[in-house]
Amino acid sequence: MSKILILVGSVRKNGNTELLANAFKQGAEKHNSVEIISVADYKINPCVGCEYCQNSDGNVCAQNDDMKIIYEKLKECDTLVIASPVYFYGISAQLKALIDRLHTPMRNTFSVKNMALLLVAGASLPQVFDSILVQYSLVLSYFKLNDLGKVLVTDVRQKGAIKENKSLLDAYNLGMSIK
Repeated sequence: MSKILILVGSVRKNGNTELLANAFKQGAEKHNSVEIISVADYKINPCVGCEYCQNSDGNVCAQNDDMKIIYEKLKECDTLVIASPVYFYGISAQLKALIDRLHTPMRNTFSVKNMALLLVAGASLPQVFDSILVQYSLVLSYFKLNDLGKVLVTDVRQKGAIKENKSLLDAYNLGMSIK
C-alpha cells in the first residue's frame, strides 16, 4: 500500500485538471492512502534563490509560508502525482513555484520513490506536452524515481470538457494499478 500525494496545480475549481486528479484518486484509493492538495489553496511564494535553506538548521526556508506544510507531506508520502493544466507549454505558475521550492537539502528527507503525471491541455498540438515531459524525465532521473505512468489529455479547453474524454478512465486505471 502506497501513501500517495496528488498536487493539483489548477486554480479552476472543479475544472478538467481537478476532475482528472479525482478520477486517479478514485482508482488509487482502492489499495492506497491518497490525499489531494490543490496548490492554489496554499500561500506558496516562489523561490528567491537566497540559499538560506542550504545552511539553516534543518534546512528550513527563510520564507514563512505554507510550503512548510507541503514539505511535511512530502516526508510522509512515497508516491507523488503532479496534475496540472498546460499553460503556454508549461505547468501552472502555482505548481512551478512549489516545485522550485524543492531546491533545498530538505528534499533528502522526503520519502518519495515514485511519480506519475496528469496533464490537461486545451490545445491539440502533438508537441503541447514536450517541454513538460523533458522536465519530468530529468526529475525522475536526478532523484532516481520510478515513473508509474502518465495521462496526457489534449483538446479539453472548456470547463468540464474532459467528462466526454476517455482519459478519466485512463486516470482511474492508472490509479488502480498502484498497489
